[in-house]
Amino acid sequence: MYIGKTLFAQLMDFLPWKSFHRIVDRHDGDRYVKSMTCADQFRVMAFAQLTYRESLRDIEVCLSAQAAKLYHMGFRHEIKRSTLADANETRDWRIHAEFAQRLIEQARTLYADDSFGIELENTAYALDSTTIDLCLSLFAWALFRTTKSAVKMHTLLDLRGNIASFIHISDGKLGDVNVLDVLELEAGAIYVMDRGYLDFTRLYLMHQAQAFFVTRAKSNTRLRRVYSAPVDRGTGIICDQTIALTGTTSRKDYPAYLRRIRFKDPETGKTLVFLPNNFTFPATTICALYKRRWQVELFFDCLPYCTPSYAIEYQRPTDWGRRFAGFLRVGKPHQCISRRLA
Repeated sequence: MYIGKTLFAQLMDFLPWKSFHRIVDRHDGDRYVKSMTCADQFRVMAFAQLTYRESLRDIEVCLSAQAAKLYHMGFRHEIKRSTLADANETRDWRIHAEFAQRLIEQARTLYADDSFGIELENTAYALDSTTIDLCLSLFAWALFRTTKSAVKMHTLLDLRGNIASFIHISDGKLGDVNVLDVLELEAGAIYVMDRGYLDFTRLYLMHQAQAFFVTRAKSNTRLRRVYSAPVDRGTGIICDQTIALTGTTSRKDYPAYLRRIRFKDPETGKTLVFLPNNFTFPATTICALYKRRWQVELFFDCLPYCTPSYAIEYQRPTDWGRRFAGFLRVGKPHQCISRRLA
């Protein structure tokens, strides 16, 4: 008879448990705990995530159905939903936040030498946010509008490996640009953002921190040309200029020079204007970096929302075959749950 480990136990073996226990000790996570330790709580929630459990009762029923295998999965005690509810309510959230950051660092090292289509030694990030709609009757604390609730997830995606290195959850009303105030900037890194992050005061702070950014200009941005570099129009680059801001407040908020690149997409015919603060990268590299920003949009599309069906309130008719939950496998979304909601 085969007496090896279960698949779940083998997955858990990949985790740095020594680091986890150090974090638990730092926050006294297991103080006064009798049965369910922080490690047990993590295993239970990891099992719930991997098997798409929708409630504490669902977790309890699923695990109790395989009670003879709990020990081999790493559980030393029977899992009760009341005990799990108390653990989720009282345990310090910083334990799991710090451990998640540790796992992110471990995953990023695996892709440190990988190429993402652009020959760069700098670390490149894509910054964007997505709004997650919630049911107002169940999530009244996340009031977004008069008819629904929502939270916003701000994500900084490392383009090498497409790994989220920073995630900030806020209420749905927080503007995208405000997340720059809590972002820890990395000197020499490149931050690719859309026009929603165009705030010259915050961008100048990034410039002073020796970080690079690539964003798009708005139509009402006032500026003057200082110098024009020669370009090859066959690559789609219309102009590559050094500019200075001339707005009443913008010239004070960002007193240094900026770079202005106008690019016409040969496939769509759309003209884009980029505002980077890096003057050494070729203009084609700047355009390619912004094109790679689409990876964060794909990340949001593949994100596994595990919110139960009764926690989602749709304000419009829903298609019969609409996908409500998916999971990420080899970089592609796969349909796993389909529900009919009227």
